Amino acid sequence: MLNFKSALLLLWLALSGLGVVFAAAPESSSGALLLAKYTSLAGRLQQSPFQRPLHLDSTESGNDIKGDIYAVVEYPFDTVNARLNDPDNWCDVLSLHLNTKYCHAASDNAKTMLHVSIGKKHSQPLADAYPLEFGYRVASATDKYLEIQLSADKGPLDTRDYRIQLQAIPLANGRTFLHMSYFYAYGWAGRIAMKTYFASLGSGKVGFTVTHRQSNGQPEYIRGMRGLIERNAMRYYLAIDAFLGASVAAPSQQLQKRLQSWFTATERYPRQLHEIERTAYIDMKLSEYLRQRALQ
Repeated sequence: MLNFKSALLLLWLALSGLGVVFAAAPESSSGALLLAKYTSLAGRLQQSPFQRPLHLDSTESGNDIKGDIYAVVEYPFDTVNARLNDPDNWCDVLSLHLNTKYCHAASDNAKTMLHVSIGKKHSQPLADAYPLEFGYRVASATDKYLEIQLSADKGPLDTRDYRIQLQAIPLANGRTFLHMSYFYAYGWAGRIAMKTYFASLGSGKVGFTVTHRQSNGQPEYIRGMRGLIERNAMRYYLAIDAFLGASVAAPSQQLQKRLQSWFTATERYPRQLHEIERTAYIDMKLSEYLRQRALQ
């Protein structure tokens, strides 16, 4: 009987025979599974409604909610591996999100932590933001597979078990296949708070999954908790992409390029992601960056 690793190797050989070309066979079972996922999504990635090779899934189960994004990016795997295998750079990524007010990476001999503060979608005093402590872990970093894990036990409004995971494998022609997942759980108080939000300020908010189409062909999008997780998963993914794109610029230009690129990318999906105007976003983030530098 074949063991698990042997079966994955045979799967890779079979997929290669279908004409799907990869930079190299992954070394780990996780890398092989990600490679298989890329192959299964190849058609959807080519015909993606997101105007880029990207696929989004979301699930809600009990008090757990998760968003998954799979995407092909035009950056070599070596670049992705080097840039995202660094906790300081993850602060640059997370800080692009509207709700991130502060981020600082700190390490000791035992662990690496990202000290994050999250708050409202406009400028506010740091004391009014909620501190979130993410553990940072490099689960794997080879020349064929990268996996980074961020985890936080507690969040605001009775939320908990935050998990952000990034996986990457190399593709041919200097491209990389990424999988980013965003997960958290919530309790009774969190559920009540979310219901109140969706019945008032968030009543018009939607995600990206099309639930059905009207008689005129117009799509109706997912709402509620799945809509929420889809919006935030997309914001975090676009932050990763904006960070990678800006990393080739001169150091003095990278911050401005990241901010402009992230905002431009989110505005491609205004129904889901538009919140504030570009000038307000740039001014807020530059102010937060200066505040962060002063505190550190």
